Amino acid sequence: MTEHEDGIAPPAAAALPADAPMFNRAAWARILPFAAYLFFIVAGDVLERLGVAPSILLWLYPLKIAAVALLLALFWRQYHELRPFRLSATQALTALATGVVVLVLWVSLNADWMIIGSPSGFDPQRQGRIDWLLVSIRIFGAALVVPLMEELFWRSFLMRWIAAPDFESVEPSQLGFKSFIITVLLFGFEHNLWLAGIVAGAAYSLLYMRHRTLWSPILAHAVTNGLLGLWVVRTGNWSYW
Repeated sequence: MTEHEDGIAPPAAAALPADAPMFNRAAWARILPFAAYLFFIVAGDVLERLGVAPSILLWLYPLKIAAVALLLALFWRQYHELRPFRLSATQALTALATGVVVLVLWVSLNADWMIIGSPSGFDPQRQGRIDWLLVSIRIFGAALVVPLMEELFWRSFLMRWIAAPDFESVEPSQLGFKSFIITVLLFGFEHNLWLAGIVAGAAYSLLYMRHRTLWSPILAHAVTNGLLGLWVVRTGNWSYW
């Protein structure tokens, strides 16, 4: 909540020296896994333009997930917001329901003006047959690795860093309108389905601010991505991947 909502002003952020770096070690621990993920997206686009076969490019995803998972493991001790695990039954049910609602909206908000570019998607078919190893890796990565990596970056780091450089001192319930809007818009336009991305970003951010634990948006995000993977395989709408 903001000062105007409850009449209580959040504590002032500690002043940093003028020569202090823009990002501290805690920030880099949350930035680098996300940066690695983006690197592989850019690399895939470049290789595709250079004419590398799609069947080879598909294997960039397992490499991407492995790199991100490795970085998360290396920095795990610095993710204090994940310890201890705090999520009540009510919070868990709310996060689960939110994840399902976001999924429904994600596959519905697909009008032409709601899409940026022409995503090729991730088609694991070879000669008309699905490569189930690739499918399993894709769903595993999307449901377990990506939500953890993205929520650590978007919600835990960026949303709080906008409020104060010493972002670890900022409580989720103290985040204001500025942090919410900037993060939601950036999260939305990170995706081809930009409007669906904005809706998802708003839902996950509200969970974080309301429940005051990062596990809530992580769970909702995981539900959305996991069910989306099952829906994609069931319907063959590979462009959603």
